[in-house]
This record gives sequence, structure tokens and C-alpha cells, in this order.
Amino acid sequence: MAQESTATTITVTGRSEGPKRTTIETVDTEFVVGDASPLEHLLGSLAACLNVVGYLVATERGIVIRDLAVDVEGDIDPAKYKGGETDARAGFSSIRAHVTVDTDADDADLRDWMATVEERCPVADNLTDGLDLHVEAEHA
Repeated sequence: MAQESTATTITVTGRSEGPKRTTIETVDTEFVVGDASPLEHLLGSLAACLNVVGYLVATERGIVIRDLAVDVEGDIDPAKYKGGETDARAGFSSIRAHVTVDTDADDADLRDWMATVEERCPVADNLTDGLDLHVEAEHA
């Protein structure tokens, strides 16, 4: 029997503060995109999600995490988003994440933990799987 959907909608609102700064309002907080680029925020979101899900899965499995660090790097050809004539995509062509974790888990448990974390990370899922994206504009 299929499990009933528990889907929820997450909403943010962006307010322009000029050509390179946007205040993002969420239900509980706000933050500014501008000190770091939107692309750095995207990579940072992946790092943060791997961290959150990493601790969640570790807790479920009784794995102790003493320290966790995530390095993320992405390759991008900026020609497309800067308006150049190119066949390159506008986004990243490749993203790599490296997780370093100080843990009590052995090598086999660490590999299994990481596979589960990657599978359950919603940001990773959105970066690697088909996503139905709709963008529209209207006059203020």
C-alpha cells in the first residue's frame, strides 16, 4: 500500500536591493544574497543540506559524529548567463561534494551512511533529478 503524501510547500520571497543584492524572506527569518553570489548560495545550500541530513541519519543509526565538514565545488561556463553566444548551459556542468567526518562509524557504515545521506538530501535531489520548474513575470 502506498504511503499517503506528506508534501508541503516551502515559500520564500525575494526583494531586490539593487542589481547584486536580494533580501530573501522566509517564514521564520531573512537573509541577503549579495555578499556571496547566488551560485555560491546554491553550493552552500548543498553543503548545509548534507550536514543536516548527515546528522539526522547518524542519529537514526546511533552513529556518533564529532565533527563534519563539507567542501563543495562546481564547474560553470558563465558565457550563457552573461549573454554570450554559446551552447553551454547556464548552470553548473558538474558539482562535487566532499564530506569529511570525525565519527565512530567503521568504513562500511560510513559508506552506507553517506549513500543514504545523498539519497535523502533534498537539495542534492533537486540538483540531480528532473525538476518541474515554472517561472513567470507580471507587472508590479
